[in-house]
Amino acid sequence: MSRKLLDSIPFRVMRWRLGLSGEDAATERDLEAKLVRTIDETAKLDAVAVLAFDAVHDEEGRIDPANTHLYVTNDYAIELSQRHPKMLFGASIHPYRNDAVQELERCANAGAVLVKWLPLTQNFNPADPRCVPFYEALAHFNIPLLSHTGFEQSLPTIRPDVADPMLLLPAIERGVKVIAAHCGTRSLPWNHDFLGNFVKLAREHEHFYGDTAALNLPTRSYAYKTVINDPIVRSKLVHGSDWPIIPFPPTGQIGLRESWNLFQEPNWLKRDVLIKEKLGLDDAYWHRAGTILRMPVK
Repeated sequence: MSRKLLDSIPFRVMRWRLGLSGEDAATERDLEAKLVRTIDETAKLDAVAVLAFDAVHDEEGRIDPANTHLYVTNDYAIELSQRHPKMLFGASIHPYRNDAVQELERCANAGAVLVKWLPLTQNFNPADPRCVPFYEALAHFNIPLLSHTGFEQSLPTIRPDVADPMLLLPAIERGVKVIAAHCGTRSLPWNHDFLGNFVKLAREHEHFYGDTAALNLPTRSYAYKTVINDPIVRSKLVHGSDWPIIPFPPTGQIGLRESWNLFQEPNWLKRDVLIKEKLGLDDAYWHRAGTILRMPVK
């Protein structure tokens, strides 16, 4: 993590809430232990995908340290998945990397269940023709793409012009299973809202999905009315938590009293699950990830 990110108010608050005060290897081990306990206490979940996060790369495919504020290597995510049976390896590979396809093959052999992108922060356009070989490789290995859609506040934004889920059409057209993180929702009230474009893609393309990560934030929970009440779109929802983002019960959907009761749950991963159960998301929703992700062979 860059100094800019470590010193930002959202991350200072998050570290305080997680009980993490240092910046050394011991703190990293404490965070891992916290995640293990959090997962074990959330009995509803059989497994979770832990996500790597690739560095920013420039137009020539070289790593760009000055603009990289968060970097979680694939090797570290692989190690976590090997140490903890309930953790599945979620890879992250910048498509402009000169070795992007080779790294995808390596991650596939290591058991990657998906590839995670955040184009606004990682500085690339998913509709760029340079991404096509990577899409073809994703389809070949049957690895889904989980790509952030809508705007972003937790990490610095470099490319605010790449928030639209429509930019993922080249991946869909090449047979990639695509999961639009956050369903194209806005992160602040004045952001442009791409929920309508997400709904259009979900209705028109069989293998286009959206995850519910961070929908339990006050600025994104407006989407529930749309995505739950539309039967086709509801059938395309995949569970996501966005941990360690703190979930807030959507009072507009479940009422003040029930929201207060749910807010008392200290385990954020479990709280997120309880909220979504209260919203009426059914068994098909809870099992959908198991049918979409490239699950490792036991």
